[in-house]
Amino acid sequence: MNDMNLQQLVERLSQDHFNKPFFDEAIFNSRLRTTGGRYLPSERRIEINPKYFVELGEKELIGIIKHELCHYHLHIEGKGYRHGDLEFKALLQQTGSPRHCQMLPSARKSFYLYNCLQCGQLYKRKKRINIERYRCSRCKGRIDYANL
Repeated sequence: MNDMNLQQLVERLSQDHFNKPFFDEAIFNSRLRTTGGRYLPSERRIEINPKYFVELGEKELIGIIKHELCHYHLHIEGKGYRHGDLEFKALLQQTGSPRHCQMLPSARKSFYLYNCLQCGQLYKRKKRINIERYRCSRCKGRIDYANL
């Protein structure tokens, strides 16, 4: 999907779910890291993170677009378009738009799970530890990788 296809999809979703036309620009922005999309009120432009389409598919992309269209249409009408505003929350519910997008599978952090061989205490760590060097903080028993 390219920017032209995205523009057509945004225009179609705006007409279908909001019964209002979308006159401005919608583009992919690959520099977005922590969000699925954003609406820039000063430029009246919607930017979408392309990773969400690649990793989670069209259904998630449509949800993100509908969310950003809620910001867009409320801003144009001069109503409360920010996340905390009641009008924004009401429009999200009316259109079936998600409040937040899912976490990207590529952004999920993996972790290591260890357990004590004597008392069974579990330890969850982001970094690997040397099991020969460290002991259980509860009973001073040996630690090993957890088999879950």
